[in-house]
Amino acid sequence: MSDPSSSPPPGQKPALKSTPSRFQVAPVSDSASASSASGAPRTPPRSRSSSAGRASEGPSGGEEAKGRFRVVNFLDPSGAPAEGGSDFGFNGDTVRSEASLHSSTGGLSHFSDTHSSTYYLRTFGHNTIDAVPNIDFYRQTEATLGEKLIRPSLSELHDELDKEPFDEGFANGEEPAAAEQAATKVAPESKGGTVKFGWIKGVLIRCMLNIWGVMLFIRMSWIVGQAGIALSCGIILMAVVVTTITGLSTSAIATNGFVRGGGAYYLISRSLGPEFGGSIGLIFAFANAVAVAMYVVGFAETVVELLDSVDALMTDEINDIRIVGTLTIILLLGISVAGMEWEAKAQIVLLIILVAAIFNYFIGSFIPMESKEPKGFFGYNVAILLENMGPDFRDEETFFSVFAIFFPAATGILAGANISGDLSDPQSAIPKGTLLSILITGVVYIAVAFSNGACILRDATGEDNDTIIGSLENCTDAACTLGYDFSICKEGGCKYGLMNDFQVMSLVSVFGPLITAGIFSATLSSALASLVSAPKVFQALCKDNIYPGLRIFAKGYGKNNEPLRGYVLTFFIGLAFILIGWRPSFKYYNKWVSLAGAVLCCVVMFVINWWAALLTNVIVLALYIYVSYKKPDVNWGSSRQALMYNQALAHSLHLTGVEDHIKNFRPQCLVMIGYPNARPALLHLVHAFTKNVGLMICGHIRMGSRRPNYKEMMNDQIRYQRWLLKKRIRAFYSPVFAEDLRQGAQYLLQAAGLGRLKPNTLVFGFKNNWRDGDMRDVETYINTVHDAFDLQHGVVIIRLKEGLDISHIQGQDEFMSSYEKAPVMKELLVAISIGKDMDSDSSKPSSKTTSCQSSPLIIRDTKGPSVQLSIADEKLLAASQQFKKKQCKGTIDVWWLFDDGGLTLLIPYLLTNKKKWKDCKIRVFIGGKINRIDHDRRAMAALLSKFRIAFSDITVLGDVNIKPKKHNKERFMEMIEPYRLKEEDMEQEAAERLKAEEPWRITDNELELYRAKTNRQIRLNELLKEHSSTANLIVMSMPLARKGTVSSALYMCWLETLSKDLPPILLVRGNHQSVLTFYS
Repeated sequence: MSDPSSSPPPGQKPALKSTPSRFQVAPVSDSASASSASGAPRTPPRSRSSSAGRASEGPSGGEEAKGRFRVVNFLDPSGAPAEGGSDFGFNGDTVRSEASLHSSTGGLSHFSDTHSSTYYLRTFGHNTIDAVPNIDFYRQTEATLGEKLIRPSLSELHDELDKEPFDEGFANGEEPAAAEQAATKVAPESKGGTVKFGWIKGVLIRCMLNIWGVMLFIRMSWIVGQAGIALSCGIILMAVVVTTITGLSTSAIATNGFVRGGGAYYLISRSLGPEFGGSIGLIFAFANAVAVAMYVVGFAETVVELLDSVDALMTDEINDIRIVGTLTIILLLGISVAGMEWEAKAQIVLLIILVAAIFNYFIGSFIPMESKEPKGFFGYNVAILLENMGPDFRDEETFFSVFAIFFPAATGILAGANISGDLSDPQSAIPKGTLLSILITGVVYIAVAFSNGACILRDATGEDNDTIIGSLENCTDAACTLGYDFSICKEGGCKYGLMNDFQVMSLVSVFGPLITAGIFSATLSSALASLVSAPKVFQALCKDNIYPGLRIFAKGYGKNNEPLRGYVLTFFIGLAFILIGWRPSFKYYNKWVSLAGAVLCCVVMFVINWWAALLTNVIVLALYIYVSYKKPDVNWGSSRQALMYNQALAHSLHLTGVEDHIKNFRPQCLVMIGYPNARPALLHLVHAFTKNVGLMICGHIRMGSRRPNYKEMMNDQIRYQRWLLKKRIRAFYSPVFAEDLRQGAQYLLQAAGLGRLKPNTLVFGFKNNWRDGDMRDVETYINTVHDAFDLQHGVVIIRLKEGLDISHIQGQDEFMSSYEKAPVMKELLVAISIGKDMDSDSSKPSSKTTSCQSSPLIIRDTKGPSVQLSIADEKLLAASQQFKKKQCKGTIDVWWLFDDGGLTLLIPYLLTNKKKWKDCKIRVFIGGKINRIDHDRRAMAALLSKFRIAFSDITVLGDVNIKPKKHNKERFMEMIEPYRLKEEDMEQEAAERLKAEEPWRITDNELELYRAKTNRQIRLNELLKEHSSTANLIVMSMPLARKGTVSSALYMCWLETLSKDLPPILLVRGNHQSVLTFYS
């Protein structure tokens, strides 16, 4: 305003002008909303930006507009301006881009606010695209459980309005292939007709059918005869231990995330990578295909034996087995091709037959018959039990050879996991079904072993006239006490008893043919399960395109995506082995238990057949080498350091060729800490959530020297790296020379790290004394935050009310760790300085205190007089050590107000996994609306459950946007008063000149435009004091300020107001790319 006469009287606030003069530009109507309501196409982002730019050019022309402070006010769709005085008006950062309005499938993004008809999110009653946490942001593009939404990118929220948003694409390995995009579009059409199984029908039944094989009816009695009851139970328990450990490991992997089709291959490949997954998966699929032939041949042998017993052979025994086997595998192929629903029905019928056969045996064991006694069955008898308790190995059999015969029966535990793609909830079904099937089948096997040994003799002649006549002096066997003399069996030739008759369970049962039906059921069910498993595992393997040329088998057909080509391939493999006459002989998860299970499995392999195990391992190794495409030809030499260097270099180079993936995200932090011992609280807290999981670089910006001493800097680098190693801090010390904090941070953000081992998160302390220094330092500080966002880094600001920097304290290292020092002549690291350093800067600000930069020196402790500390310094030292010690029971309060990709939630989760923080529980606070608090709480609980993040409570804040208390608003206005431009009180030219010289100043229009957002920060601080005043740590979503629109002074005032007078608080803002996932 150039007319002085129009100036308001002193003390009266000037009215907000509606004309595009001074520092207020013409309002830009958000036409996209109106056009969407009328059905018109939305304006693309580029067009919208350009139109905004044109609108901002007032009557004075473009050049004049460019020279002024650029603030944009938005109108609602009706064209009416937002009420500036309302706390529920539009925010100044309300801008949208097309990328945030559509899901990956091309549909509109349906945010959680069902009460709004607009396509943007209404956050806490305000129109803004800074979205609240939503489960659909974390879905993958091919997700079948819901539509993936794309959260607003960091560039859309932060970049200047006249710039195009940074094209981020799909980050962290989410970019979909063309085939996946096509499948996603087709998915909704076919989703309704898919057949999914629960844990009983899909896992439990299949596993029990596979574990209860022909072993139960044919070989279990022979095992009891050889090993005795005690060792037979030991064999069963050994097998159960191995399979239980394997089941626990499988369950741990299956519950590690969302599981798709592919069974064992999918679980292994997503956990151990494509090298192991591809090599094991191919052999596993082939082994299942061959197993089809094994089970079918077993079935065919039983049928041919029955035909031979009635003299009904078609040709000869071998060819009859081939004929019956061929017809059987054709029938099984027909059932499989008919679909999983028919296959499941067939499995249920087979299970009913199998269970009936088992009950048939146990009922028969309680009904002894005199006609069965010559064949060795007398019912339950103590004498038989005692005689069969110990082993009686014959024909060169041993414990391990008998175990090798039994163990394959216990390996059917993956039958359910192999159809993971057909399970409605594989994460729940696989653990429950697999472990329960192991328990049930193990109990049944032990019961059968005990029953066999308690009521059936080892040897019997089958002759009725082998009863004892006369004295029993020379007869001590159990048979003698029962009136029979089977001593002739010691010479061999007997056909009955546990050792000689494989059909002894038919003898014991009430109805013998039902046992034969059970054998048929066991073989056919196992064959059918293998015939279904092999193609599905192979299809998943081919979809990943690990082996070139096999992609043809990835195609699926029908509503369940059935691998028909895989079925045909498996059929021909099984048929080939049948025709060649192949007749083989018969969370309590812990990584160390899994390792023991793996060792046991390897031992069992070699015990069963050493050459086959060796051949299998050779093949797996060859496939692993092939899939990895690389075998380093390096002359390692004899130096351990050279080996470590070469391995680190090779892995670092290998990582550069690997795309980022959400599951492998790590918080790789660049910590602006100065000298590592200058801010212990900052060092220990960041180390707590990066130790063993992420990278930590201690950045130190050395400023103020016209002639940098690089030699001294290099010596410091060596010295402080050793200091970090001595303190067991897993971090790198990286100093640089720069003119100011911002320039040094730019150097480190761009150049620190190596390959993939580069920082993705900038961490530094809050500038506690910002109001006492030069505001140019605040401008530098805030611009450093903007630079980090421009480089797509996350930002974490840590604030302690006592402060962070202790470098001004004389002998601070002695106070902190004197108990580690020798009493005399021990080197101490102390900091000598004249003034107190800024908590936020990594060294002194360039404007005033360059001459008094603290420089830690090596001095000698000569038992001088003790240094008297002030009360403030004592509190500061105590606070600096609070994260080094174990945290007492309490809470980490997570105020996850805006969805930044999950970094705000990931950091406290990583902290609670550490021993020092394990007693702290996570409490989650989210924003919401009063009329849907229960809904928002349940939605957040579901999301946290999918992320497998434990929490103690969820609080939905429905009163975020009520007006803050009057005295707090007045305190805020007092704080910003020295930093206001007050352009209405001066000439336009003078105001523009002052704004150019001091860009951090707050304009009246800016203050009015962002009044709602300002009130939100004040209100949030009130809520923080109300809910989290006793928390061990607060982790909160950091508010964003659009670059070029919000002045640094106003942004600093927001951060100050939000975080003051609170327990230790972390203000966190990720780069809006997902760092959490619930997929496996």
